Amino acid sequence: MATSPTLITQEVHIPATGSRVIDKTGNDQRFQASRVLTMASAHGLHDMFRGFLPPLLPVLIPKLSLSNARAGLLTVFMEGPSLIQPLIGHLADRASLRYVVILAPGVTATLMSLLGVAPSYAAVVLLLIATGISSAAFHAVGPAMAGHLSGRHLGRGMSLWMVGSEFGRAIAPMVIIGAIQLFTLEGTPWLMVAGFLGTGILYLGLKDVPERTPNTTETVLWRKALGGMGPMMIPLTGLIIARSFMKAAMTTYLPTLLSEEGATLWVAAISLTVLEGAGTVGTLLGGPLSDHVGRHRVLMFSMLTVPGLMFAFLAVAGWIRFVVLALIGLIALATTPVTMALVQEAFPENPALANSLYGATAFVMSSVVTVAFGVIGDLVGLRQAFAISALVYLIGTPLVLLLPGVKTAAAGA
Repeated sequence: MATSPTLITQEVHIPATGSRVIDKTGNDQRFQASRVLTMASAHGLHDMFRGFLPPLLPVLIPKLSLSNARAGLLTVFMEGPSLIQPLIGHLADRASLRYVVILAPGVTATLMSLLGVAPSYAAVVLLLIATGISSAAFHAVGPAMAGHLSGRHLGRGMSLWMVGSEFGRAIAPMVIIGAIQLFTLEGTPWLMVAGFLGTGILYLGLKDVPERTPNTTETVLWRKALGGMGPMMIPLTGLIIARSFMKAAMTTYLPTLLSEEGATLWVAAISLTVLEGAGTVGTLLGGPLSDHVGRHRVLMFSMLTVPGLMFAFLAVAGWIRFVVLALIGLIALATTPVTMALVQEAFPENPALANSLYGATAFVMSSVVTVAFGVIGDLVGLRQAFAISALVYLIGTPLVLLLPGVKTAAAGA
């Protein structure tokens, strides 16, 4: 696989570990599979608990007497703290914050496990805000840390990182609905024990991860770095908004739509699991595929095909819906590691800052769009809102062509 044009490497023999490929900053350019997989597992555990909200909405809406708009607003409270991601990312480019990755899954697990016993809308809001802070810290540090451990195989590393997330979100509906069936809604706090165990295991696996070489030169001052990210972030923000409409429909409101149309909680949960499970496969394939065929081709294929599949989902019934959901998950969710690799390639001196800026933008836009989607659903119905989101996703397709350097982003082509 070819390296980036700016990357200078040399072979260095280290008696304890054998031959390594070291870049000009002293960073190991090998793909450290075991550590990347550990990072992906951390991501999966964290996002499993974070994924409890959508399948809980059909339960929380009648319990707290919520409209679709107020239910969607819960996502804003959870995603809003993502605004602090760039600040945390800037710190992560200058110092090791590995313990954020280790502790965040346990913190998030504790907070999300308490949603079932929250006595009021305000209590749910407070829990979600605290979850958002934990999540913002985790997602600001984690991608750059995983990318650092991936060496020259950035697409592969970002795919594995996101596979953890997709797998966690895929099993989240089954875990939380199964816990409700087994322990009742009031018994769900027991789930936080899994988070504690996970944090302990992560400590053992990640405590010896080498620190990334800090970037402390004047050329990477955060104001200057942020200014240089404008040409990438402007079209990327448009793509994020378009994708957020699709995401709001197919993840946040899918269980609610199916419940409104007569499906049981189990059928709604299984549907979301099928979508996210297929997304796990798509995420695994998307990054390596983009290493070889180019980032822009993978993005464009998704933007052109997913809207048609969303309309197909609305048009069919029965078991065929699961097939369509699997196709949507496979194609739509494959784009996340591609975009993350694109961002890190564009700003190699500030990968954590760049990725956290992208993450903050994605999380915030997603939450705002989720509320807007809820309002649309209240006005015209969720089914019509799904159709509108498919059209918005399709309209965003030309923005792919505006991403700087997108046509040459496939480092491994």
